[in-house]
Amino acid sequence: MRDFFYMGGYAFYVWTSYGLAFVLLGYVFVEPIMARKRIIKELKIKYRQQQMQAKAREAQK
Repeated sequence: MRDFFYMGGYAFYVWTSYGLAFVLLGYVFVEPIMARKRIIKELKIKYRQQQMQAKAREAQK
């Protein structure tokens, strides 16, 4: 088992590569979810602003 983790002297490079790969895969998975939430929030704000502008225009008539 120790030989498995030692990787013939290349353990640092192997485990660093695995760690980096998992971190990047996590980012690739999570980032679109966060972007979707951010875009929806921005669209809601824009929609509310447009509604308020439309009401203000109607009130001026």
